[in-house]
Amino acid sequence: MRQQQFHAAIGQVPEGVNAVVEMADMRRLPVVEVLAEIASSMSSDANVDQMLARFLEIMMRLSKAKAGVVRVLTSDGGHLRMVGAVGLSPALMEKERYVPLECGICGRATLEHSPQVDNVMTVCSKQVRHLYFAQRCKTVYAIPLRHKGKVLGVYNLFMDGDDTLPDDVSYLFNSISEHLGMALENARLTRENMRISLMNERTMLANQIHDSLAQTLAYAKMRLTVLNEAIAEGDQEDANRYLGDVEEAVDMAYSELRNLITQFRDRIDPRGLVPALQEMVESFRKKANADVDFLNIAQDVVLTPDEEIQVFHIIQEALYNISKHARARHVIVTLDLEGGQYVVNVADDGVGLMTGAAANVGKSFGLTIMRERTAKLNGKLSIESRPAGGTIIRLTFPAKLPEQEAKS
Repeated sequence: MRQQQFHAAIGQVPEGVNAVVEMADMRRLPVVEVLAEIASSMSSDANVDQMLARFLEIMMRLSKAKAGVVRVLTSDGGHLRMVGAVGLSPALMEKERYVPLECGICGRATLEHSPQVDNVMTVCSKQVRHLYFAQRCKTVYAIPLRHKGKVLGVYNLFMDGDDTLPDDVSYLFNSISEHLGMALENARLTRENMRISLMNERTMLANQIHDSLAQTLAYAKMRLTVLNEAIAEGDQEDANRYLGDVEEAVDMAYSELRNLITQFRDRIDPRGLVPALQEMVESFRKKANADVDFLNIAQDVVLTPDEEIQVFHIIQEALYNISKHARARHVIVTLDLEGGQYVVNVADDGVGLMTGAAANVGKSFGLTIMRERTAKLNGKLSIESRPAGGTIIRLTFPAKLPEQEAKS
């Protein structure tokens, strides 16, 4: 029964766990409970350092160690950083905060990818040897945290005698090290993905500011120049016209700024694209005072998180342009899947496509952003007049087949 509870908690049985459990039953060690706790913590802990420190206490309890330390590899790969310690003096912890990768038994365990055991007085550096001696630490174990052939950290266990670890405890520690090594690697990949997402978000924000707000302000600056010339020449008619252009550009810049703030405040619903679009349409209906409908014909929408974000913001920009320029009474947003292509239509019954620079100044910035997002989807974007009046914005982009999802 206890083994079944553990298997349910961890989701899968690591290689050799049955042997560990059998040996543990003979020695009456609570191994099943320990492994179940590891599985539970790996699925719930957001802070890996805290998780590593907690399992240091578990390993000390099983090994009856007098003190213990857990260290992880620094980003430069040249040092081991202490993330948790039990039973060590503040002076010793301060000196051992960072140790060179090749230092003593920790370096051997890291370089040889295997657990090590030795005398503290033999393997620890001279400047801290007396501190370990003062705490009656005699034997030290170094257990590497490994994942896919890489060592990502080390557990140190300090004993006050020469007794070796029982075989079942050593076997269990190897299993723990593999699991925690995987947790460390997952945390590293998560941080890396967050950095990439942040960089992409900043690049997109910079592009949007350049293509909308910056260009509008540049236009206003140019009109100010000719406005000053008209005033200097006493040309009141031109001065009034240029002043109107400046006022219009400032209004447009303010609107663009509010749009940017709205876009970056709005975050896609964690449930996925379809619920996010339903909320967006409901919000737009209230703000634009127009009849807005959303129709999902595709039913099962399978997109990556990045694809969902791009589609969400393209539709958001399309609705913003409609509210600003189209004077529409009815808008419909549809999402369909045809012949391996997702098709998104945003149609309105407004004034339709207008000609002339004055009509297109505000739209061009948003359309540029929409086309950039479309390119990230490897898709196509078109804007056409509807025969019955109004416009239709159509986005098409390839859908990943199930076998493609499996490979990616």
